[in-house]
Amino acid sequence: MSLHNSKKVFVCGYPVAHSRSPLVHNYWLQKYQISGGYEKIAISPENFPNFLKSFQQLGFIGGNITLPHKETAFTNIDILDEAAKKIGAVNTLWIENGELAGSNTDAYGFTANLDDKVPGWDKNSDRKAVMIVGAGGASRAIMYGLLQRGFSRIFLANRTIEKAEHLAMEFGPHINPVPLGAVHPHLDSIELLINTTSLGMHADDEFPFSIDALPKTALVTDIVYTPVNTGLLKSAKARGYKTIDGLGMLLHQAAPGFQQWFGVKPEVTAKLRKIVEADIENARGSQ
Repeated sequence: MSLHNSKKVFVCGYPVAHSRSPLVHNYWLQKYQISGGYEKIAISPENFPNFLKSFQQLGFIGGNITLPHKETAFTNIDILDEAAKKIGAVNTLWIENGELAGSNTDAYGFTANLDDKVPGWDKNSDRKAVMIVGAGGASRAIMYGLLQRGFSRIFLANRTIEKAEHLAMEFGPHINPVPLGAVHPHLDSIELLINTTSLGMHADDEFPFSIDALPKTALVTDIVYTPVNTGLLKSAKARGYKTIDGLGMLLHQAAPGFQQWFGVKPEVTAKLRKIVEADIENARGSQ
């Protein structure tokens, strides 16, 4: 029997049917015998600001925000932590002294996943070169996480170079914008390659450049997790590179919110990963 009062939490987006967050959080609620629930709520962009003001009246203590609401949430929150302020988006909400508080746990999820799978990946971070592909919201979170870990040679490759240049101005001199067509001179020094774009979600997606010139010691990671084994990761594995998929980031980014709402730090286990991976495969098989 749980000692906790029953607590309700949500994930909202538009659409939100694809979210695996309820699967993750409800697994943890059961595992730690906590009385509570986690559900999906589809909220349109025009209704989202009002939802933020009223979700407590619906009995919720907090929740997660997914696309397309993360930036809107950022501008409607009373209290923002450092990660949310720097990333410019919110994916986790709770109530603090009667006010709406928000964080962004994507940077934590990214680095915690690498800590889990490749301990010591950030050793000598000040001397390692990194290349991030894509200059969207996920890229902002990962840049923040890498800078927090001491990485100071970060190449930001993007099709629209102006977007990369804008982020470089915002995040500082350690970010070096590179057009996608001009990445090859830098590849032989890259120890960590990160895809933050949606490329890889579809079978016919092609990665925009060859990774053959990467050092044999390079680590290749993709934030896409549907499918878990993207074209980039398959290509990297075939060439002998160490790879990390995006599913671990999804699982680890959920942990801080669960701890905030329910007072228990949950563990990301192989069993949980298998449950979510099976759900992803089932969904893809039924399409």
